[in-house]
Amino acid sequence: VQLQASGGGWVQTGGSLRLSCAASGRTVSDYVMGWFRQAPGKGREFVAAINWSGESTDYADSVKGRFTISRDNAKNTMYLQMNSLLPDDTAVYYCATGSVPFFAHNILVHPAVYDYWGQGTLVTVSS
Repeated sequence: VQLQASGGGWVQTGGSLRLSCAASGRTVSDYVMGWFRQAPGKGREFVAAINWSGESTDYADSVKGRFTISRDNAKNTMYLQMNSLLPDDTAVYYCATGSVPFFAHNILVHPAVYDYWGQGTLVTVSS
């Protein structure tokens, strides 16, 4: 599976961006998909995840109410709509997927449970 993240860019505080993650090589319609981010000098942080059908989602507390994760299995693509962006949201955003055994927050937050990763897309939010 290859993942291609796109949609990053520069935006002012309060602005919006929509990230996309396109999968190729095999269908990921049976996989959990997720977004992580890594700010300069910090570790990789969980942002959001979505189950195979799109009916279940999970978010980090820091983005709840501002970010929305979704997927289109017909297009083998996942999205992250980011609204009300803050300078603390500045990071490289990575998409990931894999056969995560359980859709539970305490499992989804760990990068090691995901099998495949995209290359990342940079989001910069200016104050």
